[in-house]
Amino acid sequence: MQRRGFTVLVGAALVVLLFLGIQAAPVPYVALGPGPTVNTLGTADGHQVIEVSNAPTSASAGQLRLVTVSVADEITVLDAIRGWFSSDEAVVPRELIYPPDLTQEQVDQQNAQDFKDSQTSAETAALRKLGYPVHVTVAEVVEGAPAAGKLSVGDEITTIDGQAATSGQKLQEVIRAKPVGTALTIGYVRANQAGTVSITTAAGPDGSPRIGVGYENRQPHPFTVKIDLDKIGGPSAGLMFALGIIDKLDPTDLTGGLLIAGTGTIDDEGRVGPIGGIPQKLVAAKSANAKFFLTPEANCAEAVANAQPGLPLVRVTDIDNALAALDAMRAGRQPTLCEAK
Repeated sequence: MQRRGFTVLVGAALVVLLFLGIQAAPVPYVALGPGPTVNTLGTADGHQVIEVSNAPTSASAGQLRLVTVSVADEITVLDAIRGWFSSDEAVVPRELIYPPDLTQEQVDQQNAQDFKDSQTSAETAALRKLGYPVHVTVAEVVEGAPAAGKLSVGDEITTIDGQAATSGQKLQEVIRAKPVGTALTIGYVRANQAGTVSITTAAGPDGSPRIGVGYENRQPHPFTVKIDLDKIGGPSAGLMFALGIIDKLDPTDLTGGLLIAGTGTIDDEGRVGPIGGIPQKLVAAKSANAKFFLTPEANCAEAVANAQPGLPLVRVTDIDNALAALDAMRAGRQPTLCEAK
């Protein structure tokens, strides 16, 4: 009897140890949760998030908050189970966040570069709205390329097939929208003299249409804009940075005293693109007491499915659309909201 009791005791101890071992064992998943929110019009770590030099800036009575997602790596079985049953978190395969062909350091570097690029595009889009147009300038002409002998370094490209060259991105889009071998009429300015030239596209290394020029966006303005925010990666803060820059430099208080959160990529043309982690970002915005949430149109369906009570989801397609929504909020009107499908 004593031996049997001892056996049961040892068995129970082994089961407990096995349970504890399994519980502590890492699993190939990561947990996504609501991350910190940051007021782009305010300060972080003791300094302005958006700092403007050599130009007057205006103060805002409200806030424009970017939202983030936290990523918990190397989670255990217990963490995963807890996350699967949580309404605020999501447990996803680790390879979705950290692709197996990349190291974590490479992923972090890419996220940092995406974040930097989003700031550049945010500044470009914001300054265009403030009256500082982009000048697409030829920085290089590839020898033997279709543009060789027709365009020169320093030329400003003004139009392409009748469309304004509002950014280098726009230039690329028009070129690649038509098949290889298409003759494009390009307007340019050289030494203050306007001219046009016909250039027939050729296939680039990837097979897409090219004319064989490198370009740079020049956007002269008498002040400097610096975005200073650490420990955040990815491109999803672009929209809120662009709105923050405009709010700083425009005397109008875009917020109307409201706390407005939002997310979305932005490109040089001011178009707002989709992002990931919308359920967790909505939780973060709600926790920050946001009154509205600026939502990329492509994320509307997911946002509606994960809506937070009392947090209207404002549908946004581009920077003009976002500014119109803010104008409606200030005036007490209903902005265009995401709709359930």
